Formats: sequence, C-alpha cells, structure tokens
Amino acid sequence: MKIFCLATIIVVFLLICTNRTQAQTSQAKLNQVELIKQFVGSWKVDIAEDTTCFWEARLFGTGLEGNIKYVTKGKSIEEGKQLLGYDKSTDKFIDAELMKGKDIKIFAVWFISKKKCVILLYRDISNPEQASFKEELEFKTPDIFLETIIVNNKPDKTYTFTRVK
Repeated sequence: MKIFCLATIIVVFLLICTNRTQAQTSQAKLNQVELIKQFVGSWKVDIAEDTTCFWEARLFGTGLEGNIKYVTKGKSIEEGKQLLGYDKSTDKFIDAELMKGKDIKIFAVWFISKKKCVILLYRDISNPEQASFKEELEFKTPDIFLETIIVNNKPDKTYTFTRVK
C-alpha cells in the first residue's frame, strides 16, 4: 500500500511539473528585432515648458542608430548619438548613448510585450527588480508612446513621445 501511495504521489508530481513546463515553453517568444522597428522615425517630446527633445531612429543592422537633440527656445542645448544592437545571447538590445561632453551610458533594452519595453542601466541587467533607475516605454498608437521614468521602483515622471511626420 505504501508503494502504491508513493507511486501515485510521484505520478501526480510529474504531471504537475510537465504541465507547468509545457505552459511556460508554449508561450511565444517575442521577436525583439522586429519589435524595435516600431521606433523607426522621428519623434518629439516636450521635456519642460520651453524645452523639447527630438529623437530620430533609423534601422542599422539588427538594431537602431539614433540622434538626440534638446532644444530650448529654438536653440540646441544638448545633442548626442545612440546605437542599439541586438545581443542574441541575452535576447536584449545593448544601447550605447553618448551625449556631447558627457560620459557614455550603456543600457539594456527589451520588449516584455508587443507594445511595451523596459530600459535600464546595463550594470543592472542581472537583477532588474533591484535597479534604482528604470524606464518603461509603451506604445499607445503607432505614432505615440509613453516613457515612464521609475526611480527606486516608483514612477517618477511620464513623457509622451509623438511621431513627427
């Protein structure tokens, strides 16, 4: 009787584990390279009352090449370059951003759904839940996405990017 009960417990355990594993592996993997293409184009976002950020993103290989410019009262106050490349081993993009006169910043970028991606400093990639700084970008329409800045796991600011036609 004890052997029968033990065998039954083992079979039930294996069935539960197998179903859970199949459910996890049957989820479709997001195609990061295709999803990043949503950002291709020219974008504009108001940062402050008289300051606007312009971001232009072009396809380059399996990623994006971008230009960033901040304009206040019609005058450029800051500009920089950006290169996002897909890293197959992590299934994420590595984003190198270099603003004139500043140190380079390296970010990890990846989609968590077809319309939403996460950005954080690359040094935090192994433990994103503990990152002190994170951004979440979410497409509301093909021509509008929201960028929410999260500091210490709390939303800090939200910006609305609009495609410039």
